[in-house]
Formats: sequence, C-alpha cells, structure tokens
Amino acid sequence: MDDPLATAIPDYAHRVAMYDMDRTITRSGTYSGFLMHVAQRRQQWRLLLLPLVGLAGAAYSLRLIDRSRLKAINLRLLVGKRFRRTEIAPLAESYADKVVARGLHPAALDQIAADREAGYRLLLATASFHLYVDAIARRLGIDDVLATRLDEPDGTDHIHARLAGDNCYGDAKFARIDGWMAANAITRDVAHIRAYSDHVSDHPMLHFADEAVATTPSRKLKRLAPQMGWQVVDWRARRGR
Repeated sequence: MDDPLATAIPDYAHRVAMYDMDRTITRSGTYSGFLMHVAQRRQQWRLLLLPLVGLAGAAYSLRLIDRSRLKAINLRLLVGKRFRRTEIAPLAESYADKVVARGLHPAALDQIAADREAGYRLLLATASFHLYVDAIARRLGIDDVLATRLDEPDGTDHIHARLAGDNCYGDAKFARIDGWMAANAITRDVAHIRAYSDHVSDHPMLHFADEAVATTPSRKLKRLAPQMGWQVVDWRARRGR
C-alpha cells in the first residue's frame, strides 16, 4: 500500500508511529459511547442516573472537578462502583466490534496499514480506558497500547471505578510514552517517529515526533500546526474504503 506521508528518510534502528485514538482514528469520542453501551445491555436502570452524569459534566465545565474525577464519577454511575472483569469483557468486545464496524475514519485505516507496511511499530496512546481500548487495538493490528488504567487489586477479578495512576492525557500521556520507550530500549537518536492526533493536548507528543500530523484537527490545533510546521490532513475527506 502506498504511504500517503511517504518521504525519503534515513535507515533507523526503530520506526515508531504513535496514534491518538478518539477523533483521530475514530470519528467521535468513545468513552461516553462505551458507558452507554454497557448500561443499556447490563443494568438499564442506570440510565436513570444520566441527569447526575450531566451534573458531573457541568462541574467539570466549571472546573470544580478535573477530567480524571469526571471519568471516575461517570464510570461509577453508569457501570458501577465495582464490577467483575469477566462480566464487562464481553461488552468491551461487542463495543469494539461496533466501533470498528462503523466508527473509524477510513483514511486512518489507510495510514495505519501504510505505516505497518513501511516497518513502523504501531503505538496507540489514548486517554480512553484499557478496558475497551485493548479490544479495539487488537482489531486494528496495533502493536502496543498506552491507555488510562483502572484500579484492579491483585488476585481479584474486580475492577474499581477509580483511576490507577494518571489519566493518559496531555503531559501524562507523553510521560507514559517516554516510559514505554525506555522499557523497550528505544532511544530518541536511533528512532524515526511519526505522531498523529486531532487535539492540541497532544502537543508534547507531536513536538517530539520527526513527522507530526494534525488529523482532522480541533480548532486550536488547526491554528497551532502551521506555526509548528506540522502537516494538517482532513481524514473525513477521503472515502477510499
């Protein structure tokens, strides 16, 4: 497959293509969709709690709570304070099927395929939960995943509706990328890195890359990208698949 971003680059020991997920690969955000998918199929009475979800969103808009707290509250309301992985896993799989079937940018799939063919190691770095991101990544043939983790006490099948560590977003996401590179013995001087994102919060990841691509960018990223010399592409415009 032809690489839409193909350029003549030196031979490096490592080639890494880093992708954000929500609104980069996917057409829309996946977090709220996952919560609704689970509530509708598992405990429909939790849909009665949607007004509380709205109040939590308002609190976040007013900066009374941070993004991490918002995600934990919504998870607790629509999925539960504590739940079994064996119970949620089939719902994560069916949600991944739904997203992959009709929720992806065809042009993102083209670029993923081109990067894979060009020998890039594919890394998906997203603030969404490992709980369902892993299932989406498997369907896309992604090599490695960095995502927001939930508290899973050792030796139990239970998952708690609270984050384990930081929300994998912005600077925290880049810290996870840095740790992943160290764990995989990938040093910056022997790696050629591509990065793709739709959102300005991924500035650290995009700035780190040799080739940074603002994909169907948000308003702020669309303004920033030309100043930084980053390529801008609109993946909504290509309907090749």
